Amino acid sequence: MSRPSHPRSPRSARRAVVAVSVVVALVATGCGIPIGRSPTAIAKADVPFHLLDPVTSTTGPGLPPAVGLTETVYMVAQNQHLAPVSRDVRFPANLTDILGALIDGPTQAESNTGLQSFLTPKTTVTATVSNGIATIDFSTDPIVDQVVGDDQTLAIAQVVFTATAEPSLGVNGVVFEIAGQPITVPTGTGTEVPGPVSRSTYGPQAPLG
Repeated sequence: MSRPSHPRSPRSARRAVVAVSVVVALVATGCGIPIGRSPTAIAKADVPFHLLDPVTSTTGPGLPPAVGLTETVYMVAQNQHLAPVSRDVRFPANLTDILGALIDGPTQAESNTGLQSFLTPKTTVTATVSNGIATIDFSTDPIVDQVVGDDQTLAIAQVVFTATAEPSLGVNGVVFEIAGQPITVPTGTGTEVPGPVSRSTYGPQAPLG
């Protein structure tokens, strides 16, 4: 059986309003932010610390790109001339890293367009530069097995054009070594020379256009 309800007295209503006001004041005080009847400036000391210390973004204008530098390496096109392609390497420019990207060969997308490399990915390479001459040392024969004649010349031209592509490295000529031993290389005219060789040595293999 329900009991009949009685209307609240004015005194009870006032007590309820006061209680609610006290709770609101306590909650606001617990948050560390003072309250008032009108908008006022909040002292820095009263603002929760995490609101004054926003997270800093790791990307944005003025920051170095994550991928480093874009450098040019040279593959061989179907017309038997060199073709420039782009590779991302770490900063700062380093000839060993650039040539390593060359040794890796064409991407699948580049192979689909007919680009290829006559350099074997089974070798490793190190490079030093002194007085404009790059000494490029391969761990093993850098030319792919079964590659002969003009294709061997194109393989060496790939290295020479790649080594001389980055202006900041100041490479004007290239000499070659295998496991620290100097070797001769074929030129654009078919002769074998100890080097240094340069882009002009491989004019017939240079990119078209």
